[in-house]
Amino acid sequence: MTSQRTRDRLVARLSDQGITQPAVLDAVASTPRHIFIDEALAHRAYEDTALPIGHGQTISQPFIVALMTATLFNVPRDRVLELGTGSGYQAAILAALCQRVFTIERIEPLIERARTRLQALNLNNVIMKLGDGYRGWPEQGPFAGILVTAAPRVVPEELFQQLEVGGRMVVPVGADEVQELRVIDRTPDGYDEQVVEHVRFVPLLKGVRTS
Repeated sequence: MTSQRTRDRLVARLSDQGITQPAVLDAVASTPRHIFIDEALAHRAYEDTALPIGHGQTISQPFIVALMTATLFNVPRDRVLELGTGSGYQAAILAALCQRVFTIERIEPLIERARTRLQALNLNNVIMKLGDGYRGWPEQGPFAGILVTAAPRVVPEELFQQLEVGGRMVVPVGADEVQELRVIDRTPDGYDEQVVEHVRFVPLLKGVRTS
């Protein structure tokens, strides 16, 4: 159930679905998704499906994690901001691909569990914060990449400002049933935006929950 062979089968499926970046596939192959899921659902860890992690949140479908990661890392990026730590799985994938990952979660029990899991994997390049993702993390910006794992109706202006020139943001945008996965590149002249795929994420919410 949790063997390397099982992860390798997932990687083969992702490759068949169009994920071709070797570094992204290697990150998926080396990251044990089952430890980011409650034990009762661990037998489904390597299915290509989203799964509940409590508090109304989910761990994203592996294809979407791989797609967003591959889209963000069209070029090497040294410092990345993730909004919505959730289970910690996406942060673990990012940690395999860049020097430092800064990740924010608004639900305290989720970030505490994610911290324990990432520490167990000795991922010391992930810096975590309980906070409001709408604000980003201005004290640590600007970032070469920003990856948002929940959907705002409109991209917060603060995130545009925290993206460095030459940087890229990958973010789902829209209401509950109609969301677009957008890629936003910051250029010396402004921002270029394009739609990659139609997706469905939990909404990006303001504020912090401590229970």
